[in-house]
Amino acid sequence: MSQKKIPIQSVVDYWNRRPCNINHSPLPVGTLEYFNEVEHRKYFVEPHIPQFANFEVWRDKRVLEIGLGIGTDAVNFMRNGAVYTGIEISNESLNIALKRFECYGLSGEFYLGDAENLVNLNLQGTFDLVYSFGVLHHTPDIEKSIQQIRILCGPESTFKFMVYAKHSWKNALIEAGLEQPEAQSGCPIANTYSKNEITDICRKNGFEVKNIVQAHIFPYQITPYKNYEYKKLPWFEAMPDDVFKALEESLGWHLLIDCSPI
Repeated sequence: MSQKKIPIQSVVDYWNRRPCNINHSPLPVGTLEYFNEVEHRKYFVEPHIPQFANFEVWRDKRVLEIGLGIGTDAVNFMRNGAVYTGIEISNESLNIALKRFECYGLSGEFYLGDAENLVNLNLQGTFDLVYSFGVLHHTPDIEKSIQQIRILCGPESTFKFMVYAKHSWKNALIEAGLEQPEAQSGCPIANTYSKNEITDICRKNGFEVKNIVQAHIFPYQITPYKNYEYKKLPWFEAMPDDVFKALEESLGWHLLIDCSPI
């Protein structure tokens, strides 16, 4: 596992230039129609996200999201009645997210900050859920981030997060030098982890892993996908659904981790 010592400002600059999922719709950014299409596309391509987040479970619970991006999951936590707090490192992403919440008439608490310095935000109390999807593998120091998250958890809290999987279909292709376009292409930090590595990191920093699974192999041809056409690569098109699901569970790009405080 390679933890690259790269300044956090490099990560901030990257996500300010291209907020995550900003191109999920060709419609004018900031409109209600744009946000509806972004959400539809995200969950169509990554249906494991709402299953993992389990939005409806957190009604009337305090939810802290680390890295809300442009707010797709945030909107769904709030729609389902969570008492929501979101932290985002990119001011460009946060500004778009705030427009989104205004479009839907939703409200929460929002902070500009990073996972390694949560205590500087003076958040009050503990949270029932700390949730972070696709963020902590972009941080310079994931262990420091998890230490900070532990401070904000009570004994009955849940910590759910996703990081990239080292032993995955996508990572094997990347290591073979084959082009694999992805949201983090060109990102200064995009670490990968094995199940054992992330379990050890959690245990060292105050969490016990209750469940960890793999999900998500992107099956679509890139050029049609960029034009909002969903044409599968020939080898995935020929694969039965149950076989593809088994492949995702063994070689998926996303490690979905469910933890509780020790």
